[in-house]
Amino acid sequence: MRILVTNDDGIDGAGLHVLARRLTALGDVVVVAPDREYSGASAALGALHIIRPEVRPAKIEGVAEAWSISGPPALCVTFARLGLFGGSFDLVAAGINPGANTGRAIYHSGTVGAAITARNGGIPGLAVSQDVAGDDVEGQGYGDQILGQKWDTAAEVAARVAEAMLDDPGDEAAVINVNVPNLEVDELVGWKRATIAHMPTRAILNASLVPKPGHDEVYDVKMDWGDPVDLPPETDSGAVENGFVTLSAITRITEDPSVDLSAVTAKLDQVLG
Repeated sequence: MRILVTNDDGIDGAGLHVLARRLTALGDVVVVAPDREYSGASAALGALHIIRPEVRPAKIEGVAEAWSISGPPALCVTFARLGLFGGSFDLVAAGINPGANTGRAIYHSGTVGAAITARNGGIPGLAVSQDVAGDDVEGQGYGDQILGQKWDTAAEVAARVAEAMLDDPGDEAAVINVNVPNLEVDELVGWKRATIAHMPTRAILNASLVPKPGHDEVYDVKMDWGDPVDLPPETDSGAVENGFVTLSAITRITEDPSVDLSAVTAKLDQVLG
């Protein structure tokens, strides 16, 4: 089995290293990760007409092969799928992201975007994120917030999910989004297959323009955070806050026949009817 491990926090991310080392028990691990922070990159590849990334070998203790790419995680997955780093892969695992990727955060998450890109190439994708202590905003943790991350817990959970995905890949490549509380394994309450919440547990409340000192007609953006909110325990955001590991299968983007387009088609009929 060949497993590609990537992330959106960069090749030096602590969660990436812990996850990669744990997954070596399941097969041959190759790490291909961005050379810098790409959180919020979703499934972006970059501007297609200027994609000329630099690729450099990297060293990760306990992992035989690692590379960094000057581009987002989805680009790392795409080039790996195209054979840049040897043969085909049986699984792409992205993470461990500091901060839960739940609710609307999954739309923008580079961690989830890497897993979706894998699925688009016919490879099962696993996105792994871990909640952080304190009031993270839009699911993101950084700085002092992540000093106490219990990476081994998330890596152990991820390894069990990855093993199952390798043992039974199914008829079609799936994307599984896993979120783990920042607790020791024996402190976890359990697991839930959770619906995806509409909101994170703490959101950006508003944004405003602030004149940049010493510059004419140049502005910085000031963001204000809303207060933490309790979300229903059956949702991914709410369940993680209550100590549960959450599993959510991410569907493909499909046409939704339930949406009423009659007003739109009536307008089009005026031109094309």
